Amino acid sequence: MTSIHALKVAAFVLAGSLPAAAATTPTPASPTPAPAALPQAQAAAAGAAESAAVISITVANPLAAPRARETVSLSLAEVLKTVPGFDVKKAIVTDVTGKEILSQLVDMDGDESPDDIVFQTDFAAKETKTFKLKVGQRHSPSRDDYKVYGRFVRERHDDFAWENDLVAHRVYGPDLETYAKEPLTSSGVDTWVKRVTKLVVNDWYMTDNYHHDAGEGADFYAVGKSRGCGGVGIWAGGKLHVSKNFTTSRVLANGPIRLVFELTYAPWTAGSAQVAETKRVILDAGTQFNRMESTFTGQKGALAVGIGIAKHPGSTVKVDARGGVMRVWEPLDSGKSGNLGTAIVTPAGAKLEEHHGDLEYLVVTNAAANGRLAYYAGSAWDRAGRIRDAAAWTAEVHGLAGRLAAPLKISLAIDK
Repeated sequence: MTSIHALKVAAFVLAGSLPAAAATTPTPASPTPAPAALPQAQAAAAGAAESAAVISITVANPLAAPRARETVSLSLAEVLKTVPGFDVKKAIVTDVTGKEILSQLVDMDGDESPDDIVFQTDFAAKETKTFKLKVGQRHSPSRDDYKVYGRFVRERHDDFAWENDLVAHRVYGPDLETYAKEPLTSSGVDTWVKRVTKLVVNDWYMTDNYHHDAGEGADFYAVGKSRGCGGVGIWAGGKLHVSKNFTTSRVLANGPIRLVFELTYAPWTAGSAQVAETKRVILDAGTQFNRMESTFTGQKGALAVGIGIAKHPGSTVKVDARGGVMRVWEPLDSGKSGNLGTAIVTPAGAKLEEHHGDLEYLVVTNAAANGRLAYYAGSAWDRAGRIRDAAAWTAEVHGLAGRLAAPLKISLAIDK
């Protein structure tokens, strides 16, 4: 650390004029201690040195399998533990050659301050990579850099729609419940199929013809009152109890790499309890799967949650209760529009029970003691060209389960 030498300055406060009655007994001036210049200068120098520090990021893939477009997420709280004075709002990521990598500062709690920094890279089997984190000039991403997007769609009866370069979804808001032409009350999750990697949500809503495939994909999926692709309900008394449409939404992060938003659902009756839900959705670029995080309130004790996928004619379901996954493969429009894979992946060790009904395939698992449940829900269209059949979809689903069970190993150190 650079040493700074400060000059000692003696400061005195001179006595002013006294009232006449006291003039015969003047009070002599007293020296005033000098300001603590040296500690302040040292603190400033320390802060500058810490902001200039370079942090080495070591990321290891523990799997004997490659990982493509994997998102590396660093907690900025951990960065500050490594270098207390690091200016996280100006953090940039580079490779070992010094080339900057596209990264995103992510606010996870809505306080408008970043909590994480994320970037993406590929890993070979068992590969370890090193990156650098340093303070620099963050550049605004270009339009083409954005691979995720989501928004509240008031003009379409309060939808909330979101997408990345591979998948698109929507859920239904309050106005749709009273829509005169075709009212719908459902907390199910819709899925749109895409054959292009560009973002399409705004364009499709603008043309208002998204049930027809004009070369980019379309909305062929029927949700109705089912759970759609990954909706939830409370399992009580041998049946599923579901909420109405979401009531409020907020976007916490909107790309270019990671989308984070929350939906709230008003309390509903589930057996003997009134239960409310806040659902957080996280979608990264380059993946078929959303991370869904539901927090339930109002219920005391254990809470059984059903996670569902809509049941349609011709669909087939496979459940691996020990592996924590359920996958469905089905024809769209009797096969005229190709085939769709949908799936649920729960955390490793979660216990699943099958309770399929008339509307959906359902797996039931328990929320944590604090009312939280995290799982993944995703889809893939064979005409997009990436997942071409049921076997490939099964491999994709189990591949995600394997990656979740063996997360990337990340370590930070000050670069010497």
